[in-house]
Order: sequence, then structure tokens, then C-alpha cells
Amino acid sequence: MHRKKSQPIRNKLDLTDKTQVRLLKKRLRLSEAELTRIVDKTGNSIAAIAKQAALQRARQLPEPAHVPAAVLASVTLGETSVEAPLLLAEPNP
Repeated sequence: MHRKKSQPIRNKLDLTDKTQVRLLKKRLRLSEAELTRIVDKTGNSIAAIAKQAALQRARQLPEPAHVPAAVLASVTLGETSVEAPLLLAEPNP
């Protein structure tokens, strides 16, 4: 006898559902271990998992290069002229 599969709750992650886990890992670009760690920390709410994944990704970004203020000031002060755009190909007559 065929049983109808119950509809999943759309905003909760069911870790026993392989398809749901695979799709969420692909969407958030997470490994199995990262997803499990986040679920242990935040719970099974998909919104909370996505938010935590974004926070982790933001923490992993490299620090921006330090540019001294004097260099920025000299570049902005020296920009008084505008160059004409270069043509890549000449039109055929």
C-alpha cells in the first residue's frame, strides 16, 4: 500500500531528508560538516541557517588593504582632466 508522504514544513530543515539537505547545501555553498555545525548552533530554521552561513562567509573575507589617507588625497586632488574614450575598432566606410 502506498502512503502519501507528508508535506515538509517549508521554513524548517529536516536533516533526515537527504534531498532537502542536498538542496540547502548547494544553495548556501556549505559542506556537510559546516551545515551540521550550523544546525547544532542555531537550530533547524532555514532562515537562521542562511543568516549564520552569511555571517561565517563575512568573517572569512580578508581584511581590506590599508591605504594611507595621503595617497587617497593626492589621487583625488590630481584628477582634473577627463580622457577621451579609446575606440577599439574603426568603422568601415
